[in-house]
Amino acid sequence: MVTDEIQTGLGRTGYMFAADHEEIRPDMIVMGKALSGGMLPVSGVVGDDFIMKLMEPSDDGNTFNGNPLAMATSHAAIQTLVEEGMCENSKVMGALFKSELEKIQSPLIKEVRGRGLFVGIEIKAEEGIKVDGNHFAKMFFKHNILTKATHDQTVRLTPPLVINESEIM
Repeated sequence: MVTDEIQTGLGRTGYMFAADHEEIRPDMIVMGKALSGGMLPVSGVVGDDFIMKLMEPSDDGNTFNGNPLAMATSHAAIQTLVEEGMCENSKVMGALFKSELEKIQSPLIKEVRGRGLFVGIEIKAEEGIKVDGNHFAKMFFKHNILTKATHDQTVRLTPPLVINESEIM
């Protein structure tokens, strides 16, 4: 089994990997984005020996394989993630963030869902009216909040893993 943790891994959902919520141990994990703490474009695949040893050096060759600066940056980012308790902060602040969002009484909100600091607000669709998540993302942006529309009616909120209570409030 392979889990795709490119968006959900490295503390985003309150655990090191989203699969940890279900106590799943995949044979391989695909990861990226947060792997270098946002400093450099880095991605990676980790897996059990019985899979990884099927490949020889350079079998997966690409231009950026093993970039020393990217590897050093990624090592420092993961070390910082662990030492500063960012997974736990994501879990605690994510629960606070979600509970505060759920307090908003709006006829536009169908549901607030998420794990850790990976939260989505689903916009209520009315019959005959197409909901455009991008429209809502632009509205958030006007208030200095960066979001991403996912699908047609969900806006994703992913604050930094170092966010604190006063910033959420």
